[in-house]
Amino acid sequence: MTFKRSIKLNKIIIEGFKWSFGGEMLKFLNEKAIWIENEKTLLLADTHFGKAGHFRKAGIPVPENIHLHDYIRLDHLIHLLDPVMVVFLGDLFHSEYNTDWETLNTYLTRHPQIDFHLVKGNHDILNEEKYLSAKLILHHQRFNRFNFIFTHEPLPLSVPGKLNICGHFHPGITLKGRGKQGLKLPCYFYRDNCLILPAFGSFTGLMNIGLDKDGEIYAVTGQKVIPIKIKNKVG
Repeated sequence: MTFKRSIKLNKIIIEGFKWSFGGEMLKFLNEKAIWIENEKTLLLADTHFGKAGHFRKAGIPVPENIHLHDYIRLDHLIHLLDPVMVVFLGDLFHSEYNTDWETLNTYLTRHPQIDFHLVKGNHDILNEEKYLSAKLILHHQRFNRFNFIFTHEPLPLSVPGKLNICGHFHPGITLKGRGKQGLKLPCYFYRDNCLILPAFGSFTGLMNIGLDKDGEIYAVTGQKVIPIKIKNKVG
C-alpha cells in the first residue's frame, strides 16, 4: 500500500471551526479530527485500521485498499499541520491481528518526528507486545495533558475545569429537508465538559445524535464544519 498525496485538501481543513474551552482554542477539522494549535497536537478517534483485514479473515469480501483514503487524509493533515504529537483516542486497530497491522506500523515509522500516542479502546485487543514494539506511546485508560483528559469512552463523571476529549460512539446527525429526505452526517458532540469526536475511519458506522439531546452539535458536511445546535459551555 502506498500513500501518495493524490487528493487536494481545501484550506477549510486548516482553518477549521474554532471552539474554545478554558482559554484553550481547538479547531474542529472537516477531516474529522481536532487540531490544538498551541500544543501542535492532532487528535483523532476510531480509525479502525485493519477492519478490512478482519472481515476478509472471516470470509467477507472487502477491498484491500478500503483504508487507503484514511491514510492519505492523515498524511495530508500531518504534511500541512506539522504536528509534534498525534493522539489516537482509541480503536486505532480493529480487533485481532492481521497483516494490516504491519501496514500501520510502516506508516507510523515514516514520521519519526512525531510522538504517536494511543489511548486504548475496546477494539484495541492485540497482545501488549505489539503496541510496545510499535512507534506508539501507550495509555491504557486515559492520557492527562494540561486542561485535557484524553480517553476512548467518556468518563463516567465530568471533572471541573477539565475537558474530556474522546471517541467511541461515532456520533452523527440526521438533517431532514422539506421533502422529508434525510441527510446523515458525522458530527462533533459536546456536553458536560465532554467532547466526542466523529470517527476518523471511513469504514465505520454512525450513532445518531437526536436534536432533542442536551448539548452542542457540529456537523461535518464534507466542505466545512457547521454548528447545528449550540449552548453555553460550562468550562
